[in-house]
Amino acid sequence: MTAVLQFVDTPDGPFAILAADDGAVLSSGWTDSAERIVERIRPSHRPDDVRSGTTDAASVVRDYYAGDLAAIDAVPVRQFGTAGQLAGWAALRSIAPGAPLSYTAFATALGHPAAVRAAASVCARNAPALFVPCHRVLRTDGSLGGFAWGIEIKRSLLDRENPSLLSADSQA
Repeated sequence: MTAVLQFVDTPDGPFAILAADDGAVLSSGWTDSAERIVERIRPSHRPDDVRSGTTDAASVVRDYYAGDLAAIDAVPVRQFGTAGQLAGWAALRSIAPGAPLSYTAFATALGHPAAVRAAASVCARNAPALFVPCHRVLRTDGSLGGFAWGIEIKRSLLDRENPSLLSADSQA
């Protein structure tokens, strides 16, 4: 498989998009490193060839940052994982901007309320960040928790989606 890599400038820094020939986003995130984006994909599903080019998803990233928070919902993604991971990634796409869930609530939404660590793992293994908005899952106490692209970017995205969501206490 050949994939196209494009970088988009955003207020949160460079954003990389790796898309299949059909436009489905395979991996994305806030980096200027092609290697880091490719490494987010399971080795057996990584593209054989990566070339620079343009993606349909780039205009959507610009739209999102211009205030169209729902723009990311229509971007096709292609993810590779277990049935549970695929269900989790699909569920992440249903979390509305400005209405994040806790890891506990996310695990409950997946039908496994005691599987909080598994729910967190679904977020951690999410390759097409932003388009599958794993940043919308927080710790039970409302603090940010982890994010592959850094807590500062997670905070910025959540603040963009709902400026009143994060209090000074939950930003620590």
